[in-house]
Order: sequence, then C-alpha cells, then structure tokens
Amino acid sequence: MPAARDPAEARRLHRQRVQARADGLLKGVLSQLRRGDLAIDCGANVGSITTQLAATGADVIAYEPDPVAFDALTTAMDGRANVTLMKAAVGIENGKASLFRGEGFDNNPVAASRRSTILPGANRVDQSDALDVSVVSLPEKLTKWVAERGEIAFLKLDIEGAELDILTEMLRLDLFDHVRITVAELHGYKFPTLKPEFQALRETLSKKFPPTRVFLDWI
Repeated sequence: MPAARDPAEARRLHRQRVQARADGLLKGVLSQLRRGDLAIDCGANVGSITTQLAATGADVIAYEPDPVAFDALTTAMDGRANVTLMKAAVGIENGKASLFRGEGFDNNPVAASRRSTILPGANRVDQSDALDVSVVSLPEKLTKWVAERGEIAFLKLDIEGAELDILTEMLRLDLFDHVRITVAELHGYKFPTLKPEFQALRETLSKKFPPTRVFLDWI
C-alpha cells in the first residue's frame, strides 16, 4: 500500500496545478488581445498582470485601492498611454469603504497589500488596521463600457472577497454575455461564515459557463 501523501505536499502540488492552468489561460488571452480591445484588471496590486495586458496594445483599466501597491503600480506603468489607473476598490455600489490590511503590513507592506480587502471578517487580516478608500460600482462601469464598445475582451477579479457580490450582480444583469473571458479568484477560504455562498456561486457559474468563458481558479 502506498504511503499517505503529506497534506502540505498535496496542497503544494494542487497549487502548482492550479497556477499552471491560470498561467496557460493568461498566455492564451494575451495572444488574442489586440489594439482597440478593452481589458479590465481589478485588484491590480503592483502591476504584474497589468504590465502584460498593456504590452498587447489593448486598452487597459486597472483598479487598485491600496496606496502602497498603487504607487508601485504607477511606477511600473510609467505613464503608458493605453493604461488608465484607478486608485479605488470595486464593488456593486459607488461610495467609500474600509480597506482592511493584511497581517504584517508594517513589516512587508507590498506583500501584505495582496491580502487587503474591503470585505470584513477575513482570515489573516488586521481588523484594527484599516483606511477609507473609494469604491467604484463595477457593474455600472461594465454596463457603460459594453454600451460604448459592444464587448469587453478580458475581466480579471482578484479582489479578496469582493468578487462574491460583483459576480452575483453580473449574473443578474447578464453581463457575462458581453465579456469574452472573465477570470476570478474565489476567496471563500478567507471568509469562514461566507463559504456556503462562495460555493453556491461557484456551482451556479460552473454550470452556466465553461472555464474558457468564466474561469474561477485564478491565482
């Protein structure tokens, strides 16, 4: 009988497989983006994905609410004419929200900024370390861009839990029909009380769309 696999090793191998799928999907997306296409990067952080999207010549709009990450993002973009940077979080309503920063922010602000969230109750987040940030209604913006352009080529949501409400609202408004491909990381593991809602959303979207249209294992 083969020895049981170490749980930590199993998690590492699973993460590698998921990362490989996400990398392959991104490579395909980048190969198809053209000038005049519109790509939206929500949760741009310091710009690792934004930079690749911008290099295709497509029009890119990137959202990042954390000031530390936004400064690094601005430096990385270096004033590229086809990139619009928005210092804001995305949600389903315009307004303000508290951005809760990841644990250890003082020791490593850039790394901790990847865990910052506007959704309360997350693991590995310092609830006492928060700042007010602007929030833009993404469904409202998507509706506007679709009316102006006919479609959106690419939408990325890596927004630490806020994707739950946004994806639900996009489904209600049939916005997925106007986006060539949507990728999102579902952060149910960070929000114990919301795990059932995240799982239900995954099941609904997975039944309705193939992963080549709505990919929910972004990483």
